[in-house]
Amino acid sequence: MFVTLDTEKCIGCGVCVQIAPDVFSLDEARGVAKVIRQEGNAAVEQAVKSCPVSCIAIE
Repeated sequence: MFVTLDTEKCIGCGVCVQIAPDVFSLDEARGVAKVIRQEGNAAVEQAVKSCPVSCIAIE
């Protein structure tokens, strides 16, 4: 599972960070989330479903 995040769509709500903090973090300077570990886990699937702007993808 390979995780990507479209930072152009991201609104920085932080839901993904709350659900999968080992995969996502907030880039406070830019106000958006970022992927810190490309290898996903089971929590990433929940983060994908919970993202309000659908900017997370799993390949």
